Amino acid sequence: MAVVERIAGIILPVFIIVAAGYLYARLRGETVKADMTAVNRVSMDVLCPLLVFTAIAGKEFDLANNATLILAGVAISLGSGLLAWPVARLLGYDARSFVPPMIYNNSGNMGLPLAALAFGASGLPSAVAMFIACSLVYFSVGIRIVETRHDGARTSFFRLLASPMMGAMIVGLVFSLLRISLPVPLFQALKMLGEACIPIMLFALGVRMIDISFSCWRIGLVGAVLCPVSGLAVALLLDRFLALSSLQREQMYLFAALPPAVFCFMVAEKYRQEPDKVAAIVLLGNLAALVFVPLGLWLGLRGG
Repeated sequence: MAVVERIAGIILPVFIIVAAGYLYARLRGETVKADMTAVNRVSMDVLCPLLVFTAIAGKEFDLANNATLILAGVAISLGSGLLAWPVARLLGYDARSFVPPMIYNNSGNMGLPLAALAFGASGLPSAVAMFIACSLVYFSVGIRIVETRHDGARTSFFRLLASPMMGAMIVGLVFSLLRISLPVPLFQALKMLGEACIPIMLFALGVRMIDISFSCWRIGLVGAVLCPVSGLAVALLLDRFLALSSLQREQMYLFAALPPAVFCFMVAEKYRQEPDKVAAIVLLGNLAALVFVPLGLWLGLRGG
């Protein structure tokens, strides 16, 4: 009973904020998406990178201690992609549309807020470590899959590294490795700005939910189920071989149960790679998180 209450205490605030974004969008209509454009830009270019930077550069982050967790994140992302590939071939889906969302889960918009609620401030650096792992796999492997057989110049890996989020990760790792400390007032200000993105990301996710379309519901449903199921299958395997602390184990299962990331739709839209089908996978996946995220938390907590 205590586990159920803890899971409810973690899940409910997240989905209440998502629901608030959805209801706001319903009341305001289509114009709300235009209103959110500037908010999302500030969040992605400033607030989220600051959240990542302060989590990594803070004294609580220990790269050596999180190395196993980063390895687990890489294995779950790659493993999910490998499991998705034959499913795509079997069902006749274009792998360029279906596989990348299985690789890149919503460890940003949903994973970071969930980790903050589930494990407190001390759990956020580990959640960022998993986010780093997932991002590195997606930006090195996932993007290459989407770009296959597409006309035009390919995005260089160095250009991807120059994005605000990846740049924040790299700078944060440099600060952590070299033990560089910022003045306390400056660091606290940056940390406060970064933490502001957590409710904003969830609210923005709710706004995006008004775009749910059931025209591609079949591929959407398959992707919504396969992403967390494949992630949890890899996590169950890793749990037998990796030496993880109780907290790290809980983090791993939570990460594995997350749905596909909204960013996958943005990439599909950019490359005109069946964005309607990718949108269905992402949006139905985030609805399915109501089932799979509690399952992931339960699997992690049952051994705690």
